[in-house]
Amino acid sequence: MGVQRWAMGRSPWVLHFNTGSCNGCDIEVVATLTPRYDIERFGIFLKGSPRHADVLMVTGPITRQVKDRLIRVYEQMAEPKFVVAVGSCCISGGVFSNCGKGACYNVYAGLDSLLPVDAYVPGCPPKPEAIIDGITKLVKKIKEEK
Repeated sequence: MGVQRWAMGRSPWVLHFNTGSCNGCDIEVVATLTPRYDIERFGIFLKGSPRHADVLMVTGPITRQVKDRLIRVYEQMAEPKFVVAVGSCCISGGVFSNCGKGACYNVYAGLDSLLPVDAYVPGCPPKPEAIIDGITKLVKKIKEEK
């Protein structure tokens, strides 16, 4: 297990999962991947398959409709795997968490109510610098764990 963590600490492969909503966080995630911010200098690469990814980066509110797909994607990832919640909607349900007097019937309180979250990137939407900071802090956490 030590060799895997060493490799992930040097080059984590990220899978981006969009659950819906306004796409503000998705635009910022895509901006983070552009040459302007050059996230690859930290060894972070975007992957298209959960079987190849080490980190699941989730954006948008977690709804009942997307819950099963999200859990299926998480279960397809190889161990050890890590989860990053990006944006207010993903962290707490955001503006969808308190519709009227109570919570919306179809929105969960946050990603951590379904999956174990290792890093949070707050904001609505978070800036690319914040996303880079969140992922690099996760990488530091991976390196320090024994």
